[in-house]
Amino acid sequence: MSAPWLAEIAARTREAGLHRDPVVRRPGDAEFNLASNDYLGLSTHPDVIAGAHAGLDLWGGGSTASRLVAGTTAAHIEFENDVADFLGFEAALAFSSGYLANIGAITALVGRGDLIVSDTGAHASLIDGCRLSRARVVVVPRGDVDAVRRALADRTEERALVVTDSIYSIDGIRAPLDELYRAAVDHGAILLADEAHALGVRGPGGRGVAAEFGLSGAPGLVVTTVASKSLGAQGGLVLGTSLLREHLIDHARTFIFDTGLNPAAVGAAHAALRILRADPAMPERLRASVRRLAEACGAQVPDAAVVSLIIGDPTAAVQAAARCREHGVFVGCFRPPSVPEGTSRLRLTVRADLSDDDLDHVATVVRRALSAVSVR
Repeated sequence: MSAPWLAEIAARTREAGLHRDPVVRRPGDAEFNLASNDYLGLSTHPDVIAGAHAGLDLWGGGSTASRLVAGTTAAHIEFENDVADFLGFEAALAFSSGYLANIGAITALVGRGDLIVSDTGAHASLIDGCRLSRARVVVVPRGDVDAVRRALADRTEERALVVTDSIYSIDGIRAPLDELYRAAVDHGAILLADEAHALGVRGPGGRGVAAEFGLSGAPGLVVTTVASKSLGAQGGLVLGTSLLREHLIDHARTFIFDTGLNPAAVGAAHAALRILRADPAMPERLRASVRRLAEACGAQVPDAAVVSLIIGDPTAAVQAAARCREHGVFVGCFRPPSVPEGTSRLRLTVRADLSDDDLDHVATVVRRALSAVSVR
């Protein structure tokens, strides 16, 4: 392909320290993986693997079609019903990824002539959903409930949607979901809360921030979440009323035109959900491990399972992550545009299956890596 502008962009990207190469994992590469979102360590649990095998044995290697044609199996319906029951909602709808669940939900709920109030902490999938909806978008500071109220009060549009992460994914801080919900309801709007980083981590038995605030199944609340983090599998979910589910089936393009979620992923996620149901203290143990690692690294203790260590310079962050990897510890390395300029960082994901000795070892490796690079 002859496109000189591609080479120019590539050169600028490298010069800014923002070039990316996928990190390829191989068996035995790293003893400790703290770069994933496998919060409960269930991706390798024998029952979860068995659930995936059962899906393969029964339905084959793929769902073979979109959900509306031939891509919905009985396993999809059983999983959706069980997730809805667990999280306290009337109904759930599974998408092939959390990214597509967010885009599908937003674009099906609002469009041209409507208003979306989002915040600066919104995940890329929420941002892209806002853009694709063609609604007017007002962006407010993260967690600023008064700003949300002002935007809703000043609108001329009849329909409005407030969009937020319940746990901000970069630093693991909890959003004021109860106040945001009240602001939305007071102004006749719907609140959509992305609980991707809350399922299995916050709330009673790991049911999320909505459950923590007693909002599960509340009118005017739509929750999205994923099977790709605490449930150790793959897929996205939208939860709400049965009427919402029906509406999404009819109008969410990322559901209508996408191949259905792989049956193996459905089987794995459902098995993980059963494990979480059977061990409701697992999230509490995870949060205790989070506190231990954060304190050992000299970091702020987050509300969820990610420990954020700001370095500043993107090149230094990459170097620190590489040093950790050389000593058997995978950590996340986040640079712009994933984080604001000047806040490149390491992000450590704590897992429930790591022992105290494991966490202490990880902290030692990370501290040494940070001391070897320029941190500001």
